[in-house]
Amino acid sequence: MAMKPKRLFGRSTEWDELQTFIASGQPGATMGLVYGRRRQGKTLMLELLARETGGFLFAATQQTEAQNLTDLGAAYAAFQGLRRPIPFRDWQDALDEILRIGEEREVPLVIDEFPYLVATTPSLPSYLQKALSPLSHAKESTRTRLILCGSALTTMSQLLSGSAPLRGRASMELVVRPFRYREAAAFWGLQDDPELAFRLNALVGGTPAYKEMCGGAPPADLGEFDEWVERRLLNPASAMFREGWLLLREEPSISDPTSYAATLTAVSAGNHRRSEIASALGRPSSALAHLLSGLQDIGLLEQVDDALRDKRSVFRISEPTVRLHQLLIQRHEPELVIGRAHQVWADNADTVSAKIYGPHFEDLARQWCLQHADTDTLGGHAGSVLPSEIACREHKRGHELDLVVTESNAFGANRVTAVGEAKATGTRMDLHHLERLEHLRNLLPAARVTSPLKLLLFSRAGFAPALQTASDTRPDVELIDLNRLYNGS
Repeated sequence: MAMKPKRLFGRSTEWDELQTFIASGQPGATMGLVYGRRRQGKTLMLELLARETGGFLFAATQQTEAQNLTDLGAAYAAFQGLRRPIPFRDWQDALDEILRIGEEREVPLVIDEFPYLVATTPSLPSYLQKALSPLSHAKESTRTRLILCGSALTTMSQLLSGSAPLRGRASMELVVRPFRYREAAAFWGLQDDPELAFRLNALVGGTPAYKEMCGGAPPADLGEFDEWVERRLLNPASAMFREGWLLLREEPSISDPTSYAATLTAVSAGNHRRSEIASALGRPSSALAHLLSGLQDIGLLEQVDDALRDKRSVFRISEPTVRLHQLLIQRHEPELVIGRAHQVWADNADTVSAKIYGPHFEDLARQWCLQHADTDTLGGHAGSVLPSEIACREHKRGHELDLVVTESNAFGANRVTAVGEAKATGTRMDLHHLERLEHLRNLLPAARVTSPLKLLLFSRAGFAPALQTASDTRPDVELIDLNRLYNGS
């Protein structure tokens, strides 16, 4: 098996999955899918894979069927060491030839940007179904490992759905996602500066290509952060300025970008429940289904269930770049275009703190519990980590819980092992935050709570001495600052 090249940062899991797919030992040709949003590094990974394993990669482009067939014939001829291009008559002819690549050994055959080909040849999946039928030459006489790659999420995911021609034909479906927050910090070289890593992740997320689009380097330190944001993110001449707008409009399945953009604007403004979004749009809740599901399908919106109550989900922006665009760039574009980035960034400090840093810190706290915290910290194994809202008779209102950690139970209802609160403000957490969490603990349904229940306090600014002293004598209390969030368990 080929070692992962040093040039490919991270992606160890994805690389191992690809290696396993290629070297499966399975007789006959096999097919796998690789897809994800643009700029995640899929093409680089597959180009390196083809180079390391002696495979063939063809990158389709937005052109006619005949033009792509001509380009494929030229590329495949060069791969085979032929002096002249191969004149493919149609896709059936082309598939019959290129699938022979694995007649002597297991070898990858990668078709990148496959949705471009389907757009001009809708019957292409059916041709592939035929080419990979049980008695076909590819299945009986080759060990070709066909990999179809694409960035049009809806097109790619539907290749294997329902009654689609290729359903049941694939043995791998690999989704390439943005880096998680710790990977992103390492990728930007900020693993030793959690505050700067957090701010950057809250604004641009974990998409690898954004580093180059931001000039190839993060701010040197916190002192340069504001100026860096103004130059790299809020500057109309920067590559990132319209990225939050393009992520929606480059997806072929989005036929009405205006309505979808309005939905994102409503959620970014703080309307998280279906009824709130409907009210902001001036539409009935029943008319939102296609908008919400469409945005979830392309990875820009996520539906988050309530940890304790069924059918009480909320919707959140899942791509930080989109959130930044909706809250700052779109609303203040006229000012930004005439060079007032400094003023816009300064005037919107409260918006950034409350609607970007705050929700993002809560999200990282939940990710930390699920991915990095150990069982002693959580009082058990985290099966899910979700927010909740708890009714309170004493205060005659509902209280929000930023995170509820539940442990799966094979023989009964899931048990709550920990609850937590996360604050991204510049003020250190104090004893009253612990007292609030203790009050919320007493409101939880007793039958679902483990004892002792862990109380988790996450603070971006740290903790007051009195709270630190109290936690030293309380085994049920855990304090998690940014350093522990990025480096501890």
